[in-house]
Amino acid sequence: MAGLFSCCFDCCERGSSGHVALKEMPTVQLDTNHMGTDVVIVKSGRRICGTGACLATAPLHQNKSYFEFKIQSTGVWGVGVATKKANLNQVPMGRDAHSLVLRQDGTVYHNNEEKNRLPANSLPQEGDVVGVSYDHVEMNLYLNGKNMNCPASGIRGTVFPVVYVDDSAILDCQFSDFYHSPPQGYQKILFEQQIF
Repeated sequence: MAGLFSCCFDCCERGSSGHVALKEMPTVQLDTNHMGTDVVIVKSGRRICGTGACLATAPLHQNKSYFEFKIQSTGVWGVGVATKKANLNQVPMGRDAHSLVLRQDGTVYHNNEEKNRLPANSLPQEGDVVGVSYDHVEMNLYLNGKNMNCPASGIRGTVFPVVYVDDSAILDCQFSDFYHSPPQGYQKILFEQQIF
């Protein structure tokens, strides 16, 4: 047993070249290098206001990813996924093949085509939290932790979470420490765990 500990300590002391350090998970926030010219990002990269869109700092690599947006002030807004080719100055998004978004009116747009629509009695209001899950094929939407059963697909390539605002809308973003999928029977929302 003493020989085992001695070997471990020897490796640490020598800095053995056979060992690879674990990578730290990146902190995901709104990316000030990939935003519209009239967008304002505050609260440590978690709040968007102004006019235009912004991508998150990390692409969606996992098989399933989940992130949330809290509507602090209503206006024109949209949330979803987009590629780096999306026009971040164009509001509303969803007009081209580079973005797939839920708009404030409850419609989901991609390539200037309505892909789905939230139920009429489930339109997001000020104070609500909109969750987005994406599995590289299909985007699904949650409202205050409840699955809206409103799938949409069609976007291709490497995508990032995207949010856009206009007309006095303010949204807060929560990406957790990194993207993850909501647990089965998901009822708790990330914003309950985070204090802004």
